[in-house]
Amino acid sequence: MICLALSVSGRSEALRNEFFQADLEKVLSSEGASQAEVKRIAIGRVVVPNGEQKIIAGQSVVTNGKIAVVGGTVEPVEGGLAVTRGVVYVNSQATQAAFPLIVRHVLPPGFRGIVVAGLLAALMSSLSGVFNASSTLFTMDFYSKLRPSASQHELVWTGRVATTTMVLIGLAWIPVIQGARGLYDYLQSVQGYLAPPIFTVFFLGVFWKRLNAKGCLWALAVGFALGVFRLAVDTPVKLFGVQYPEGSFLWIVNNIFFQYFAVLIFVVSVTVMIVASYLSAPPDESKIQGLTFGTITEEQRRQSRATWNWRDVAASAFVLACIIAAYLYFRG
Repeated sequence: MICLALSVSGRSEALRNEFFQADLEKVLSSEGASQAEVKRIAIGRVVVPNGEQKIIAGQSVVTNGKIAVVGGTVEPVEGGLAVTRGVVYVNSQATQAAFPLIVRHVLPPGFRGIVVAGLLAALMSSLSGVFNASSTLFTMDFYSKLRPSASQHELVWTGRVATTTMVLIGLAWIPVIQGARGLYDYLQSVQGYLAPPIFTVFFLGVFWKRLNAKGCLWALAVGFALGVFRLAVDTPVKLFGVQYPEGSFLWIVNNIFFQYFAVLIFVVSVTVMIVASYLSAPPDESKIQGLTFGTITEEQRRQSRATWNWRDVAASAFVLACIIAAYLYFRG
């Protein structure tokens, strides 16, 4: 995975556009290409503002891996900068006004406009990616399965309604975020509650060929239920200032540090996945061929080796060094 970094970070955008242009031309020139196919490719080419969305734009697993590695390079720096204000002045009650104050009084006029324009562009890009991804997930994975006969016009309107609903839910959730210790802290806690079962399935699924679909589903279900339960316990405290009786079960759950709770969810998910897999039949070897390290053939190893060179190794080492340096610098 480390050898999937690009030698130049800007290359990922060029590769994405090149691949999608070729794919679009191929569909347009093919016989019987439907308008739906053209629309899906066109939408996939432009709706890629977030890190997860950019991976969708790649045409191969190799390109997706390179985009993911390069896109994650700045994550440690972003996290360090996000928590710096809390370390510098932890007792401040007006931290949200600090950045606008700096932009207004410190930055020169020209640079000030560039920063504001960049913030607005990043905000619109992130929100559009989230709303489009959410509406697409609901429309294509749920609604279209419940109504297989739905027309394209109906699916489009369903997507618009889903997008509007997501916007309203986001607006209604603002008080919860304001009640937290900060936006970054809240985002990290939510990811810590929901990501462990997903990581468990991907990580163990790659290294352990005995695990099966039932184990994965049970791990996802139990891990997700634990994460939602923690969010349900935390939300009344952040939104309404509810105080649970000291020493009660809900008080203990609410006061567990979110990263420790994420580790707990991970351990439970791993246990459930292993137990459920061994209580059911093993997966068919023919269906998992090449999907785990234990089932990779020599031909697949040679193909994988041909996808990277010394430039990718050097770029990966540079990315890894940047991540380590950021963690060391912001460790407090």
